[in-house]
Parts: sequence; structure tokens; C-alpha cells
Amino acid sequence: MTSNIVVYGGSGALGRAIVSHFIKQQWAVTSVDFNANQEATTNILLEKSDTLEQQGERVVGAVSGQVDAIVCVAGGWAGGNAASKDLFANSELMWKQSVHSSLVASHLASKSLKAGGLLTLTGAFPAQKGTPFMIGYGMAKAAVHQLVASLAGPDSGIPADAKVNAILPVTLDTPMNRAGMPGADFSSWTPCSEVAETLYGWATNAIPVTSGKLVEIVTKDNKTTYTEK
Repeated sequence: MTSNIVVYGGSGALGRAIVSHFIKQQWAVTSVDFNANQEATTNILLEKSDTLEQQGERVVGAVSGQVDAIVCVAGGWAGGNAASKDLFANSELMWKQSVHSSLVASHLASKSLKAGGLLTLTGAFPAQKGTPFMIGYGMAKAAVHQLVASLAGPDSGIPADAKVNAILPVTLDTPMNRAGMPGADFSSWTPCSEVAETLYGWATNAIPVTSGKLVEIVTKDNKTTYTEK
């Protein structure tokens, strides 16, 4: 029987790496994003004009049957402190990209995730404490961290024995990050393909997962460690 995964944010840099890895492992992969991922088995296309409720209805209505894993890697980054002229716009964007997508993925898990399945959301390492130069981003990612704790509790609505966690990367090695920070130390950036391999290990139970944990992803000298918090 073919295993199934839903990748929320499947056309982003990390999303593409995850889709590609699971396809190579002969999983059926559904990508959810504003743009199609041609490598995915199925695409669910979102509309930028969708409200949160409309996005939820669109995604849940398009997923048929039960899935083994749901991974939400949708998101983005925007800076700005409390005095920034873009504070409100950037904060609203960060909330939509990280919190709305995580909420829809969680609701989908309540409807379609198999018992014992995996739900992984995306937080951020810096959001474990204050982020004064990127307030909207930090608030949104901290909300995702709280969501994980809520989902791992009793009567959260997700299936029995499901595992829920969040990845907390520092900096992912993506073309956009390289273009924006050309002078950075790339040996401290985490390759997207490596994260995809780890997610596959979690989804297949080859790598143990503790539900409710935030998993710090730290790369130093091209070596990455995954630490549950």
C-alpha cells in the first residue's frame, strides 16, 4: 500500500526538497501552495484572496482518504521593530503565512491524518526568545510553538497516538537566502535536503519522535544537530 504525505508549502525551497525526497521513496505526495509543484503527485492550489476559513475549506475538501503525514513548511520572513513603517503589514503577512497555514494543516490532521501519523509544523529557533528587529515574524513563529503544545495535549482533536512537533531551523540554505546574504558563513546553514531526510525518518518511525516537542535544527561546520526541547 502506498504511503501518503501532504506538504503544505510544497513549492517553496524546503517544500520542494521534501516533495522530491518523498517522491523518490515512492510515496504519494500532495503539495499545497499558490503555485504547482510539477514533481508532486497531486497539487492543491490556493488563492491569495482566500480567507482563513476559505483556505481551510479548500484544502480539507481536496484531500481524500487518510494520510500518513502532514508537513507544514509554508512561511516567510519579514523584519521590522515597533517603530517600523511596515510593522502592521509585515506582521499581518507573517501571521497569514505561518499561523494560518499551520492552523489549516492542524485542522486537516483532525480530518485526514491516520492514527499514529505525523504532523510537523515550522517554528523558528530565534522565536524562543525576543526578536526586537523582526517582531511580526517572532510573534507568528511563537504562536506556532504554542500550537504544537496545544495539539499534543489531551482532547486536541488530532487522531489518537499522532505525533506532532515543530522544526526550529536557524537559517536554511536556500537560493533566496544566499542571494540576500552572499557574505554569510554557509557552513552554518542547514541544507533543505537534510531536513527532508530527517522528516522522512520521522514519518517512517526510523527516527524516534516525541510528540509536543520543538526540534532545534543547528548547523555548525556543515554538521547538523536536531535537539528536542
